[in-house]
Amino acid sequence: MDKIKSTEGDLLARDMRFTIVAARFNDFIVESLIKGALSCLRRHGAVDSDIDIVRVPGAFEMPLAVETVAKARRCDAIIALGAVIRGGTPHFDYVSGECISGIARAGQNHSMPIGFGVLTVDSIEQAIERAGTKAGNKGEEATLAVIEMVSLLRKLS
Repeated sequence: MDKIKSTEGDLLARDMRFTIVAARFNDFIVESLIKGALSCLRRHGAVDSDIDIVRVPGAFEMPLAVETVAKARRCDAIIALGAVIRGGTPHFDYVSGECISGIARAGQNHSMPIGFGVLTVDSIEQAIERAGTKAGNKGEEATLAVIEMVSLLRKLS
């Protein structure tokens, strides 16, 4: 094992640029995700001048904004934040499915780390738990992942 080289990213966000793409729909949840992401970025060395926030109407519109931001290459990583809460119709399945696949495709198309902090939950209570209470803050978790991935990709290139 001593001769096997292992490469991994670190959690230093200095000299990195980030764009947060955040949905306005379910804003009372998304604002907590944004706060978690911003707090995480600052704790890990990012400065406010290296952070942009792009607001979109809802999760369905996120892939287009994420794709456009990734294509412009003005940042090192994107943090996608939103909340899709299941209702009584199949609308949840369509919105969450398109959001997830579109965001993943943008990251792959542009070789850019994208933190997925879009909650797809069955209830408001679950959303609240994942936006900073019992289950942590998924905005912060998505942010940690992109910081590490930017660092890793820099080491690999």
